[in-house]
Amino acid sequence: MSFPDETTGIGADVCVGADTRADTRAGAGAGADTGAGADLGAVSAFRPVPDVLAHLAGEWRVERTVRDLTDGSEGRFTGTVLFSPLPAPDTGGLLHHESGTFTWHGTARPAERTLRFLPGEERGTARVEFADGRFFHDLDLRTGSWTADHPCVRDLYRGEFEVTGSDSWRTRWRVGGPAKDLLLVTEYRRTRRLTGCRAPSSSPGSPGP
Repeated sequence: MSFPDETTGIGADVCVGADTRADTRAGAGAGADTGAGADLGAVSAFRPVPDVLAHLAGEWRVERTVRDLTDGSEGRFTGTVLFSPLPAPDTGGLLHHESGTFTWHGTARPAERTLRFLPGEERGTARVEFADGRFFHDLDLRTGSWTADHPCVRDLYRGEFEVTGSDSWRTRWRVGGPAKDLLLVTEYRRTRRLTGCRAPSSSPGSPGP
């Protein structure tokens, strides 16, 4: 069975030519269809992040489980993700580069992916793009949680983002379609901050902090 982006995450290659308009909802609690509790009151337990790009800048340890819900198979990815300033001519955003090892059915192999996190339309938010510049989803963690839908041809990718502490956050991606039913849960733990670096996430034309 094939998985998006070598199963390290939600990849660009599976969405070429897709309608990439995403429905995003701030503060939405985890839904029952993701295997998480449906209690919207749980949102209050999350940590608000006023500036998502400034918060993410640095290096994080990544632990991801990938479950095929059709047959119960489970894989695991371990590695790191570095959020560093985008190279010129881009300014104000972060380059997300994740690398590590993915193990599936006892076979381990190297895996990596790259995303672009740009300043969002509203101050403190981000626009997430694939490496080739195609839109993926918006990200707003000012309430501590966020839900984004990404339609991809005949599949739907639903991501839930939760800030669980000053140096930890979690994502849950449910991927559903005619030929797939996957659940990817990722835990992030900060290992270092970038010193002398700040990636402002204010929207273009807005005043600085």
